[in-house]
Amino acid sequence: MTPTSASPPVRVMGVINVTPDSFSDGGRFDDLTSAILQARRLIAEGVDILDIGGESTRPGAAPVGEDQELDRVIPLIRAIRAESAIPISVDTMTPAVARAAVEAGATMWNDVSALRHAPDSLAVAADLGCEVVLMHMQGEPGTMQTEPHYDDVVGEVAAFLTARAEAAQAAGVARERIWLDPGVGFGKHMTRHNLPLLAGLDRIVALGFPVLLGVSRKSFISAIDGGNVPADQRLGGSIAGALVGAAAGVAAVRVHDVRETVQALKVWRAIAAARAPAV
Repeated sequence: MTPTSASPPVRVMGVINVTPDSFSDGGRFDDLTSAILQARRLIAEGVDILDIGGESTRPGAAPVGEDQELDRVIPLIRAIRAESAIPISVDTMTPAVARAAVEAGATMWNDVSALRHAPDSLAVAADLGCEVVLMHMQGEPGTMQTEPHYDDVVGEVAAFLTARAEAAQAAGVARERIWLDPGVGFGKHMTRHNLPLLAGLDRIVALGFPVLLGVSRKSFISAIDGGNVPADQRLGGSIAGALVGAAAGVAAVRVHDVRETVQALKVWRAIAAARAPAV
């Protein structure tokens, strides 16, 4: 998709993991002071949405208790909301954490389980009335990278997301509050699944819901670049993925490197806007 002056800009969601074990920034912002400073930094860099997570969902990650997750994310959400009106997403599979986060000021529930983790997930999402991100994941974080299999990764992801969107609406979640996330890196082979999924993003966008794309610093970038590339050295690949998403029409990209991504999207949009119209 080529952007026009009427096209809405792709929004940038900045990640703050208040965890010791997230794959990229684990341990960097696991105390309240450093997390608040990071939130201020991302806001200054032009972020549109902050995504706050208190439980790592990296491959092989162990679950954490509800109380611990609450202790990690709620003080940060309250602190951010006390000084900014920035939209805040809570990255959690746990309905009680989502409820507490919305009460503290969050406006979006980003659920990697697509509201399947708990029996009351769908009902809580409907009751909260916030925006909800439904993500595709084959398996669960602890085992998702153990021999994932697809016959048609794009078709299967699209079918899953359609079914989850229908389930959410049947439970009372308003259609206009539903986002979809194809789940790059979640239960997908490094290149055999992630690359066709990225190449077929237009089919996910065509489902008619805003799409959130997360490719930032993910391992498939390292796999393409020869392997053993540390997470904080995958900026080029992260931006390439974000621009592929923007060209496909995604509504937002979830990133660690906000300033650089904001700049890349501005330049991409400006170049497209300067293209001479066909005659």
